[in-house]
Amino acid sequence: MVDPTTLDRWLYRLIFLGLAGLAVFVMILPLETRPGRLPAPDWMLCLTLAWLQRRPDYLPPWLIAGVFLMLDMLLMRPPGLMTALVLVGSEFLRARQQVSVETAFGPEWLLTGGTIFAIYLADGMVLALFSVPEADFGRLMFLALVTALVYPLVALASRYALGVRRVTPGDLDPRGLNR
Repeated sequence: MVDPTTLDRWLYRLIFLGLAGLAVFVMILPLETRPGRLPAPDWMLCLTLAWLQRRPDYLPPWLIAGVFLMLDMLLMRPPGLMTALVLVGSEFLRARQQVSVETAFGPEWLLTGGTIFAIYLADGMVLALFSVPEADFGRLMFLALVTALVYPLVALASRYALGVRRVTPGDLDPRGLNR
């Protein structure tokens, strides 16, 4: 007999992997070939942080690391840099998840937006430190701003289209862990 909660977790993990595959497919399509185009938001970062704010048990660190390492390789970013930064940012938010259960959306958005800016700031600093030619700091900060601004849309879609709702105290077992 399979525990329904465990089945639910694995189902949402598969949905997350499917959405990651879809996002990669759309990102690598040659839809716009002109240089100088404004960057699109990082949809996978938004989705990851939105799910972490609602149900951190759906996204274990190994899944986040695997998805973002795949993204690093397929999008030709420095391998492991964005993976490590997203993993640090997601664990920062996961550590504050018990506090955010009772938090309204405004403070959650500010905390997540700050985490997004910190991730891109650290990325820009590391790329600049090693003199990577693609390290355009202004472009990275604009990308962080756009990503933080679309976060509410991703959180809304996660809640109502995918059913990823916040964990409530009734969802916790007596030890305080998610059931």
